[in-house]
Amino acid sequence: MAEKKYTFIVHMTANKSQIKRAVEEVFGVKVLDVKTIRTVGKTKRVGVHVGKRADQKKAIVTLTADSKNIEFFEGMQ
Repeated sequence: MAEKKYTFIVHMTANKSQIKRAVEEVFGVKVLDVKTIRTVGKTKRVGVHVGKRADQKKAIVTLTADSKNIEFFEGMQ
């Protein structure tokens, strides 16, 4: 957060422009850059039963230097 970078879990089909627009509308900030990561869920076993955690997509959002911080994340360090 000191570098004005925030991480969000987003929908798997969301693209970078949709993520940027959503963050700007919801939090009222200016977004400089969006980087996305798709993670594959782990396979887990409980005895003989095999299951799988859900896949996720994360977005790392970088705010502009003149943008305010996101108030929701204040005090979370």
